[in-house]
Amino acid sequence: MSRVCIGCALLVFSIAGCSPDSEPGGYMVVVDPPIAERRTHTFSHHGLEVEDPYFWLKDQSYPKVDDEDILAYLRAENDYFDAYMAPLKEHEEALAKELFDRLEKNDWSVPYKDGDWVYQRRFYGEEDYPVHVRWSVNDEQPNEDSIQNLIDEREFSKEFEFFDLGSYSVSNDGNLMTYATDTSGSERYQIRVKDLRSDELLPDVIEDARTAVVWARDDKSFFYLKSDEHWRPYQVKRHVLGTDAADDALVYEEQDPSFFCSIARSTSRGYLIISTGDHETSEVRVMPLSSPLNQLVLMSERTKSHEYSVDHQNGRFVIVSNRTHKNFAIEVTPEESPQIDHWETLVEGTDSRYIQAFLSFENFIATSAMEDGLRQIFLIDRDNDIRYINFPEPTYSASLETNAEIELTQLRISYSSLVTPTTIYDYDVETDELITRKVQKIPSGYDKERYTSERLMVSSRDGVQIPVSLVYRKDLRNANGNPLYLYGYGAYGAGMQPSFGTSRISLLDRGFIYAIAHIRGGDELGHRWEDGGKLMQRTNTFNDFVDVAQHLVEANYTNEGRIAIAGGSAGGSLMGAVTNANPELWGAVVSHVPFVDILNTMLDASLPLTPIEWPEWGNPIEDKDTFEYIRSYSPYDQIEAKDYPPILVTAGLNDPRVTYWEPAKYVAKLRYLKLDDNPLLLKTEMGAGHSGKTGRSNRMEEVAEEYAFIFNAMEIPFELLD
Repeated sequence: MSRVCIGCALLVFSIAGCSPDSEPGGYMVVVDPPIAERRTHTFSHHGLEVEDPYFWLKDQSYPKVDDEDILAYLRAENDYFDAYMAPLKEHEEALAKELFDRLEKNDWSVPYKDGDWVYQRRFYGEEDYPVHVRWSVNDEQPNEDSIQNLIDEREFSKEFEFFDLGSYSVSNDGNLMTYATDTSGSERYQIRVKDLRSDELLPDVIEDARTAVVWARDDKSFFYLKSDEHWRPYQVKRHVLGTDAADDALVYEEQDPSFFCSIARSTSRGYLIISTGDHETSEVRVMPLSSPLNQLVLMSERTKSHEYSVDHQNGRFVIVSNRTHKNFAIEVTPEESPQIDHWETLVEGTDSRYIQAFLSFENFIATSAMEDGLRQIFLIDRDNDIRYINFPEPTYSASLETNAEIELTQLRISYSSLVTPTTIYDYDVETDELITRKVQKIPSGYDKERYTSERLMVSSRDGVQIPVSLVYRKDLRNANGNPLYLYGYGAYGAGMQPSFGTSRISLLDRGFIYAIAHIRGGDELGHRWEDGGKLMQRTNTFNDFVDVAQHLVEANYTNEGRIAIAGGSAGGSLMGAVTNANPELWGAVVSHVPFVDILNTMLDASLPLTPIEWPEWGNPIEDKDTFEYIRSYSPYDQIEAKDYPPILVTAGLNDPRVTYWEPAKYVAKLRYLKLDDNPLLLKTEMGAGHSGKTGRSNRMEEVAEEYAFIFNAMEIPFELLD
């Protein structure tokens, strides 16, 4: 007997102020939603008792999910979602076409040279998946006969409901290639090897791997990462071509369950770099790729809160480390003595510059950093002189692109702003010139002069100034307020950049203002910004977001109840917390794969991400104050019997990062307690993971679904404004 009530089968449509054929939205589906049974489950910790009546939605055989009660509930929620969205289907399809029409159909990446070959990714026509190709560097005018297909993702995608090409890696001599594929969304990849001379697959197969592969210099073996049963990458192994993967040599194994492993090849191609760490502590080992049986060399043993990363540059190692300054300094050490005792500071850390990424080329180090909230890229030459790259706008986003070779005269960079489509530049190191290689095309048309962006500083309740980025269409700005789409994240030091996005034009051209709240927990203003939104200061993140919204209301950018908010994963924690705290502010809430059952997850050390997350959220197992603090804001634990705004929640059954039961439990409890009649929807992708479906059209359909939900909930006309 099923213990899930899926409601009635009959749909009755009641229209709020319009008929099904009328325009602005306002459709309201009156149908009994699925009601998950409440089952008694209590536990105590630190002498405190917690009730969790939806604990049963976590399948105890996870990662296998085969409990029929759970699956029945998820399917019933999907049916309810489909029923609600059915009257909007025509609008949703029109939105998806509108979004897809902005994508360049024959979208070819800027080619890059790597040794004897030139590489490129190509989308053809309206195909969802690209083809990865290459041609000889001596071929000045490559044609179809001289271009070699490396991987045709289109062919793979025909075989599977879900397909993700994690990465591919070509051997040093250009003859062999590994590629990693995921066909379920579980992020457990299979690695295969292809002979590029014959286009034949070798018999070598590696299961349950991560995507990274590093070739040894002799091209007879490569290094890769294995995941354990909890999805933690913990082993580095070496595979010799032609041998059984079961016999692969163990190079390194991380014993600490709170540390994840990663591997990389140094920019010089001389070293394998094995990094392990959590969110605040790291440890790096290096090994020459020319003699892969050599013993690993430890750069600096793990010391709590010491984070560092390593690259190799012609006779020395380059290290970015926070041992002398929390915003990181750049240090160097001789190749023959890489240990920390020999490190010397090359560039001091400062309060205003937060170093994020770097690449070490033959004659310079390219560095990406945040300075006073703005992304900067600067070069450090062999004389230790620093040169900044100047970009054409005062507010923008810039990042280092693929730069495959160590001897460079031109550095590839990606650039955009809230109003400027993505532009790929080559920065000429000798002439200090930005050379435009590609400007993102928008086939349906885009005139950047119609739009404007702003950057505000908003005072949070504790007096801290919070940056806010805004963009809107000039002629649609209403002095009395517009509908507003507010986005935020605020975790893991992952800052949100003011970059371009074609999808948001569909908002701007319907009168929306699009805003990014650069709240604490990100890294926009350096390490202090990240620290200000983690552990026992986590609630600053939520307060900042609410305070930004309230300021935008007070400043007549928008009105209370006219704000759509969206966030995913840890940003879903934000959505849940601010919806609990200030439901009256929001006109619609979209929470993608939300991390909302924070207390229960942080109490379960068997879950793949829990131990590594303790430096970010705190360890409630060991510390009572942390337990009580997390419980005080955890969205699932703080749901109350009151009115809530319209809410759309998504999940992935195979998601290893935010497990499916978190959004499922959240929706079940919210539906039981909330007092309003506003829609509450849960959509679970039964064959996908954390990032949802793959493929260009699927991505646009998911955005169209979100926008259709928001427009309907907020009674926004679906038509574009002139």
